[in-house]
Amino acid sequence: MAYSFEQFCQDAHDALSADSGPAGRERIRAQLEKLLQNKEFVEQTCGPQAEIGVHQIYRDPDFDFVVLAHINDAPRQSPPHDHGSSWAIYGQATKYTDMSEYRRVDGGAGAGEASIEKVKTYRLTPGHAGLYDVGAIHAIDYPEGARFVRVTGTDLGTVDRLKFDMKAGKAEVIQSVGAG
Repeated sequence: MAYSFEQFCQDAHDALSADSGPAGRERIRAQLEKLLQNKEFVEQTCGPQAEIGVHQIYRDPDFDFVVLAHINDAPRQSPPHDHGSSWAIYGQATKYTDMSEYRRVDGGAGAGEASIEKVKTYRLTPGHAGLYDVGAIHAIDYPEGARFVRVTGTDLGTVDRLKFDMKAGKAEVIQSVGAG
């Protein structure tokens, strides 16, 4: 029997119950890879008939982590960004996503003047997942039709995040929906 979405959600909950830090998040990353081996789940959630857009498919009532299906019709390349006080795990369902990781080299931590450098770039292919922990800076680049499942520590619309403009040497706050 294939590893089910319901079992994944329970296992993710259990992982955070046992360790809400990096080790628990790494367990979720590995479990997401296991879920992406379930062809029926991938077809139902991210297949050709799936509605274009970002869809919340689960929100944990205790830990507030969110599972989202990203059904993309157009290619996209994001600027380097972080997830603020949250974390994210990207699990590739179809096509690929090129991920670039960065580190801040100016010693700063917030908005304003900022200098970052690229540390590495790699490709997430179907069935593989990457963890971007609290404060990790990364950028995504995917082609038309790429689809992935993303687990975040909370609804990212509720936390301030940073995006980086490398040419201007600036970090800018992406304000949460709830921010003034």
